[in-house]
Amino acid sequence: MSTNKIVPFSLKDAPSLIEKLLPVQKLSAESYKEQMAGSGKTLTALGSYWKGRKPLILNKACILGCLLPATDDPKRDLEIFEMLMAMDDESFVARWKRRYRPKEILEKLPLDNVRDLFTSEPEGVLPESSPINWSEDEYEGVRVQWRDEVSELSRRRIEKRLLPATVYRERVHVALRPEEVGEEVHEHIWSFVNSHLGTTAASFPELTEQLGVMRFGNRPRFADTFSGSGQIPFEALRLGCDVHASDLNPIACILSWAALNVVGGNLESRDRLVHNQQKLIREVQRIIDDLGIEIDGDGWTAKAFLYCLEVRCPQSGWLVPLLPSRVVSRGKKAVARLVPDFASKRYDIEIVSNVEDDELNAAAIGTVHSGGRGQESFMVHCPENLEYRTKIPTIRGDYRTTDGEKGNKLRQWAKEDFQPRSDDIFQERLYAIFWMKRKSSGKRYDFEFRGIGNDDIQREQTVVEYVRSRISKWQGEGRVPDSRIEPGEKTDEPIRTRGWTHWHHLFNPRQLLVCALIKEHAVGSQIPSVANFLNYNSKLCRWDSNPGPGRVGKSQGVFDNQALNTLYTYACRSFGWSKEFFSSDYKTFPTELGHIVKAESADQLSTDHDIFVTDPPYGDAVKYEEILEFFIAWLRKNPPAEFADWVWDSRRSMAIKGEDEDFRRGMVAAYKRMTECMPDYGIQVIMFTHQSGSIWADMANIVWASGLQVTAAWYVVTETESALRDGNNVKGTVLLVCRKRLGKHKTTRDELAWEIEEEVQSQVESLTGLNQQAKGLYRDENVFEDADIQMAGYAAALRVLTRYSTIDGRDMASESIRPRVKGEVTFVDDLIGYAVNTANQCLVPQGVSKSHWDKLSGAERFYLKMIDMEARGFNSIDNYQNFAKAFKVKNFQALMASQRAKSARLKSAVEFARAEMGEGSELHQSVLRAVLYGVMELTGDVETDDVLSHLTMNVPNWFGDMNGREMAKEFADYLAKRLEELRPEEAASARVLRDLIRNQRIG
Repeated sequence: MSTNKIVPFSLKDAPSLIEKLLPVQKLSAESYKEQMAGSGKTLTALGSYWKGRKPLILNKACILGCLLPATDDPKRDLEIFEMLMAMDDESFVARWKRRYRPKEILEKLPLDNVRDLFTSEPEGVLPESSPINWSEDEYEGVRVQWRDEVSELSRRRIEKRLLPATVYRERVHVALRPEEVGEEVHEHIWSFVNSHLGTTAASFPELTEQLGVMRFGNRPRFADTFSGSGQIPFEALRLGCDVHASDLNPIACILSWAALNVVGGNLESRDRLVHNQQKLIREVQRIIDDLGIEIDGDGWTAKAFLYCLEVRCPQSGWLVPLLPSRVVSRGKKAVARLVPDFASKRYDIEIVSNVEDDELNAAAIGTVHSGGRGQESFMVHCPENLEYRTKIPTIRGDYRTTDGEKGNKLRQWAKEDFQPRSDDIFQERLYAIFWMKRKSSGKRYDFEFRGIGNDDIQREQTVVEYVRSRISKWQGEGRVPDSRIEPGEKTDEPIRTRGWTHWHHLFNPRQLLVCALIKEHAVGSQIPSVANFLNYNSKLCRWDSNPGPGRVGKSQGVFDNQALNTLYTYACRSFGWSKEFFSSDYKTFPTELGHIVKAESADQLSTDHDIFVTDPPYGDAVKYEEILEFFIAWLRKNPPAEFADWVWDSRRSMAIKGEDEDFRRGMVAAYKRMTECMPDYGIQVIMFTHQSGSIWADMANIVWASGLQVTAAWYVVTETESALRDGNNVKGTVLLVCRKRLGKHKTTRDELAWEIEEEVQSQVESLTGLNQQAKGLYRDENVFEDADIQMAGYAAALRVLTRYSTIDGRDMASESIRPRVKGEVTFVDDLIGYAVNTANQCLVPQGVSKSHWDKLSGAERFYLKMIDMEARGFNSIDNYQNFAKAFKVKNFQALMASQRAKSARLKSAVEFARAEMGEGSELHQSVLRAVLYGVMELTGDVETDDVLSHLTMNVPNWFGDMNGREMAKEFADYLAKRLEELRPEEAASARVLRDLIRNQRIG
């Protein structure tokens, strides 16, 4: 038992670990793995419609990094941090998907004390040492197990020798995530942790409380004022902080509340939730069964109802179903056949399964054809073998008013409407039902798709009459929305394309009926489930006829792409298929600590907190303040007691959004208030996705105006490739660590120069030094790669800048909130540019002399730096993007052979050929371009004398200035070493070129 004594405030003035080091390469690998887990992530089941989720492991690293002290032994600091993060070898033994069994260990490992470690049955058959060949007759039927007295730590130290000696990201790829293993992953660490930190902890809550007392005098008071989906406050609660989570948007608050009270709730509350879920399912199912609206009377139960729009063709007068595809299910080879009814001038729709492949493929093209990217679609149908084509805008009656505004002839639906009127342009038609029936034996089902018969139409009418007789009452009670859709960038879509004016218009009668029943029986803890249910039960839910192997169809969520896209066809889930939203087996991490969730803006914070970790909406393309009104409309009236004090409105005008002046003012107000609510020894971590080229100036402005000072910055890859994004757009997150700016320090621009350079150089040397110290720990991998050191260099420059409240007699808080004028370089912009450029001057690749580096153009620096990165296996496009911004390369794409997200690379000398040598190129008349040209020629077997002659002509003043010649020799040597593994043939050519220059006689 540790005898360490916890002394309040003993760490008050100690720098936090995150201000000195963070293993960002390992953290990037872990974050990427968590993001790739998709629906398997811990909190996603609470609401998959929220996409901007920061990985839990990243949040844990930030919070722990704020609490842990940076000591005089950074290598040991790193080791302890990685133990706490389950990144050490012993933790990976527990994270391995299957631990090695005793017999496997003895078969593979050489051990001298086998009998001290293992026992066998029968006894006495184990030899003294291993490895053991179990195929020998004497070991037949022998059973082996660990001796009870062998500790878990001893077992893991032996088992870790069997882990594959791969790079960290490959190891992470095949291992479980720490949260999937549970607390046992940390069983072996506490004696080491306590010895290093002077604590007495045996769990994270104990460690967090003790570090909080040592640093703040109390258990850490944590706050996230942009809590969103609750990812960050959830991790703070799990670690053992007192948590404050707030957000302006009540739907974000619902998700945060659910994270803390459902997944993070105690076992008693989880039992109550399960009971209430079962009760809701029983009550709603009873009413639906009584109505008979989801059964066919022959043992089949509906799983999904498929609807389409139907319009009158203005040319032929026919009523035409709008089907972009007639494929109903690829798995069932089911299609919709259109059968002309010439008497009625309409189409019957037959659903046929098990069709031939030719018919299935032909059915991929329906009656709605795309006009191409950015073009309007058009309707196509062919009665009597005569094709009619009509643009959808023509059917809608689109026009422009005299003042240029867009309009159309769609009727604007009234509040009392819940289905189209008979004279509306767009009608809705049920055209197929997905049925299921339990097999006579077992728990499996038969499935089939059918067309619509008279009984189905009668059941639809039953639903319509039930809703018609109750909708006014439901709206009054808040069980169905009655609020208007306010115009907006995203919310204009349903108004413009369908004429829907109220939120309940986005739901058909079946959906309204089931939603109203659910609202009647739902209690507070079920509201997150209600929101999740709504996401999959509206007229904006796409039917996926080909969701994957072994599946016949799936209804997708409204917010698959974070918009309110109206559809020509949609799916309506039966309640039987929707029960999964009320029987979700949420993961559980029970906690008993205090927490609060508030629906308020960040600048309204009224309580003090020690640690802030926030992920603000910088340049957020997702209009949450608009699209989440979809849910608010359903939940705003008569909310449960848990949420009754919240403002049930999106408050669009108050939301921080975009990147303009309003955004900057909103951010300053928010972070200024957080700073005011933080003690002098408090700490903040601000997360932002690194996209905009003005990001550093923007964040420096916000930090300065908020009374903060930057102390560190780290870059972590957190975003996955997605079909919704271009293939070259993998992004990461910058972690900006800040403290309160204390005192009123003044300086001048001239005095800043040496101070910034000294600070950046010290930062670079510190991190590169730790790389050397940690070689054994990291199996020759670097703790920090060049991109990490570059980011830390930026932070060092900002640390110097934001230390001062007055520069050149100017008040920086006032300068930082000065409105921007397009094209103007502000005083702050100029300072940031200068600081970043100074930082870049210090990031010289090994093998290039600083005197040469200082004379290079941005494009030359970029190419030399990225060749070094490629040589070490780093080919993520975000590295290229970041360094291109750092070196101010205007068109780095011209230097790239590939811009794929995970396999980007520069052009080789051969691929450049004669390109990028003219005046328009950023490499024009550069020594590097001349060297690459020489390498290209040598690789192409050009005579050496000619190559050398061309080189002397391509390098300006070759014979007059020896510096160009020395630089060319250095670059050739540099390329020879970096290309050895990448392109051996070019490496050999570079060596020849180096020797040609070296041996050339001058004069």
